[in-house]
Amino acid sequence: MATFNKVFLIGNLTKDPELRYTPQGRAVTTLRVAANRNFRTKTGEDRKETCFVNVVTWANLAEICNQYLQKGKSVFVEGRLQSRNWQDAQGKNRTTIEVIAEKVQFLSPRSQTQEVDLGSEPQVEETEFNSEERTEIEA
Repeated sequence: MATFNKVFLIGNLTKDPELRYTPQGRAVTTLRVAANRNFRTKTGEDRKETCFVNVVTWANLAEICNQYLQKGKSVFVEGRLQSRNWQDAQGKNRTTIEVIAEKVQFLSPRSQTQEVDLGSEPQVEETEFNSEERTEIEA
């Protein structure tokens, strides 16, 4: 049986990226993205539904996202879904589904991004950054 695990998501960050490092020193950043869906009900009422998604970036991609993104910025994310289980501080079993980003493209206009000196680097909002590591999150 064939399977396919691919996610494409466009949305806005609901808070600043959260950068941390594994005990082995690898960077991991979590992004909280809100994606909207506009639709019309059967009665003709316009509605907007928002889905909040956790996106995880690794290595160089994690550091770049942490450096250039902030709350309110628009992003295009390409990645895969991953389910993760753990026990919280009270011993309850918890489960989450998150997107493991393979590519992140910054969509906010340059005028809305903080000024950074990129030297000979391409413009941030037009650049795709690839995550070269696809490692499971370490607890």
